[in-house]
Amino acid sequence: MRPEATLQPQICRAPLMIGAVPLATPLLLAPIAGYCDLAFRTICREWGGVGLACTDLLSPQGLLRGTATSLDLAKTNAYDKPVGMQLYGSDPEIMAEGARWAVEHGATVVDINMGCPVDKVTKKDGGSALLTDLSRAVAIAARVRKELDNCPLSADEWVRRLGPRAATHPPERGGSSLTVPLTCKMRLCWTTADFEGGQACSPRLARMLADVGVAAVTVHGRTTEMKFSGTVRREGIARVVEEVGGRIPVIGNGDVREAEDAVSMMAETGCDGVMIGRGALSTPWLFRDAAELIAGRPKPESPTEVEMIASMLRYFTLMRETRDDRYAMFQIKRRVSWFAKRLGVREDGTREGVKPFKEAMRTAQTPVEVHGLCERFLAGGLRGGWFEAEESVA
Repeated sequence: MRPEATLQPQICRAPLMIGAVPLATPLLLAPIAGYCDLAFRTICREWGGVGLACTDLLSPQGLLRGTATSLDLAKTNAYDKPVGMQLYGSDPEIMAEGARWAVEHGATVVDINMGCPVDKVTKKDGGSALLTDLSRAVAIAARVRKELDNCPLSADEWVRRLGPRAATHPPERGGSSLTVPLTCKMRLCWTTADFEGGQACSPRLARMLADVGVAAVTVHGRTTEMKFSGTVRREGIARVVEEVGGRIPVIGNGDVREAEDAVSMMAETGCDGVMIGRGALSTPWLFRDAAELIAGRPKPESPTEVEMIASMLRYFTLMRETRDDRYAMFQIKRRVSWFAKRLGVREDGTREGVKPFKEAMRTAQTPVEVHGLCERFLAGGLRGGWFEAEESVA
């Protein structure tokens, strides 16, 4: 990583604006499939530093049919602002209807997924399959943008959508710009061979999307073929930044696990913001730390184990409140490995295993038992075994 003295001048930029939406920081929580529910977004916001948080991927058909799963994934509230709602699909009309639904249900930003590499999405011509058909990708964006233009918001409603940022960036009363902005999230291109041969489609696609009214693009620095393997190719993100030439913001994404990664990504690529995905699952305070570094201030001290366990239990409580005990138990068992990745740091900086704690949590049967296990861990129990290093995440 470059020395901080080199990075600092490159990150002192104007606040990030996505259309008419001002972000408190240039840091965004990615729409992490299967993880980015309202409870987790709330945890990240409570730690601080989040400029915009996105919902899980949303199926417009599911939203329009009112299926329970889709409605739960799209759930938001007054605290969860500003919030982006990401849609995936390949039919321009259905995507437009989904965008209207998102506006009617609280979205501050609507995003189109053009980057998901998962087969069940790409085999239906959605996600990163759109990188193989740029005309379709642009047609979808143009149709959604037109629909958003037909869904103007009042100044008072816009204030509610902005959340705390409305106090420092009040809307112009009677203005014509009070429409929800459209963004798109993409990958570098479909095949790694195309990227390495200088044939990545993302720079051209970003320029075409700007032409039809897209307010910002997020670029995950991998090809579809790479999925989540290998190392993010920051030079590919830099190519998009160069091609767009400042017309719209470009947000970099991929391999941001530490606060310093966000700073170096902005410095090396010239991107205007950073979207953080799976790195936040084990470190929801990552946005807070990165925001301080980007602002030129020292990184805060790492949370104590007491604070980390409190954050995990806060998530558990929110899941019980927003869903029910059964679902909360399912999620805490599923996510305990992520929450525990930063536990087990001794006073001398060495690590100890916390496998007994994770295994006990996975077999817990009641919320009372979950709380009891956390108390035992903080009292010094449920420790030992080998330390499991953090896995590579995108």
